[in-house]
Amino acid sequence: MSREQHKVLIANRGEIAVRIMQACRDLGLGFVAVYTREDAASGHVSLARELGGEQALVRIHNYLDAGDILSAADASGATAIHPGYGFFSENYRFARRVEERSRPMVFIGPSWRVIRDLGDKINTKRLARRLGVPTVPGSDRAIYDEMEAETIAQQLFDYQERQGVAKPMVLVKASAGGGGMGIDEVHSMNRFRQTYRRIRNYSQRQFNDPGVLIEQRIFNYNHLEVQIVSARGGDNPVHFGTRNCSVQSPGRQKRIETAPGFAPESLAYSFDARKVMDDIVRHSLSIAREIKYDNVGTWEWIVTPKGEPFLMEVNTRIQVENGVSAAIARIKGQPGVNLIREQIRLGLGEPMGYTQQDVSFDGVGIEYRIIAEDTQNRFAPWTGRIEKIAWRDEPWLKLHTHVPQDRPYQIPTEYDPNLALAIVWGKDLEEAKARGAAFLDDFVLTGVDAQGLELKSNIAFLREKTQDLLEF
Repeated sequence: MSREQHKVLIANRGEIAVRIMQACRDLGLGFVAVYTREDAASGHVSLARELGGEQALVRIHNYLDAGDILSAADASGATAIHPGYGFFSENYRFARRVEERSRPMVFIGPSWRVIRDLGDKINTKRLARRLGVPTVPGSDRAIYDEMEAETIAQQLFDYQERQGVAKPMVLVKASAGGGGMGIDEVHSMNRFRQTYRRIRNYSQRQFNDPGVLIEQRIFNYNHLEVQIVSARGGDNPVHFGTRNCSVQSPGRQKRIETAPGFAPESLAYSFDARKVMDDIVRHSLSIAREIKYDNVGTWEWIVTPKGEPFLMEVNTRIQVENGVSAAIARIKGQPGVNLIREQIRLGLGEPMGYTQQDVSFDGVGIEYRIIAEDTQNRFAPWTGRIEKIAWRDEPWLKLHTHVPQDRPYQIPTEYDPNLALAIVWGKDLEEAKARGAAFLDDFVLTGVDAQGLELKSNIAFLREKTQDLLEF
């Protein structure tokens, strides 16, 4: 089937749904958007109506109801599903269902087998170690034997002492857990056995599996990512550089992303920052080649103050921060890279059309996540009505939002209060920071809650954190 014969169902909401629609329009693709009752006033709904008419909209009950999504796809004649990020984007069972049902469709993302294999953190760690890729020190399989567990823990404490860590710590984790469940910290071997037994018993009760993982707890690190893109078949993956996502909320949710990941030409590091970036790119590509990665994905790394990189995980989807990598990338010397457009095009089976030699980089990009949240109260979500959102158009700025500019907008309490993404470009770090600060100073965002109190947002937090971006 040629590209123009496809119709893409966008199984997501908000800003990412808007960007997928725009990419579909650029590619000459038909699309259909879904929305819930709570999201009827969202800008992604009005844009779908504007670009495609009422036939480009299907109301569903829940973005997390696979049956709802697939019924909407069938009713609209969709031939492909784009999951965006979150929701079904890393659910290999959903991807397999999309591709193998009686009316098969294309899942715009990696193949379901890749999602399954890289979604298993133990499997990813084992694969990485086989390829010589550094991972967080600790076990790469579930440990069931107490003596073996103690041996691994002792090795980790010894390693941290050699590294000069003032307060060594080991994490004991239920191997079958997730979402922060079944994790405890141990500060010395004196407490390890008691903690190990508690987590083992918890894991048996909760997951019917007493397996335990033991890992080093790493503090004071920078969070770097490598952006990978590949066509179906996964033979020649290409990277679109690194980015730094170290500015986060207390809950480890990203708030500012900067590309590239370090700035050795502007800042002094205690390690060879250029080599670290080159190394994590090389390691990420080695895993992508080995597993035949076949779409867009992100390799997540942590880097210690001594410049030691450790692979954390692979995110088998487009990420919120894809645009900051695109901002500094050039294909065959041309600006205007759109990684969502590339994801769709390649997901539908088109050839890459370029190699790594055709990809170059220019300048520094900063992405701000503008969120209605109370940064003075542990970043608690703020709910209320947005009265006005406005910004000054600049050649160095891209802003993505689903918040309407022509009318007030009530933030649905059912969803995260993410309002906009702003991507700023500069020829170097200093110019990007200056432009970022200018954008934040001029950005207009007003609103009130049900009690008439003024909107709370993270703009002041973003402004403060801009000053020391990419410093360790």
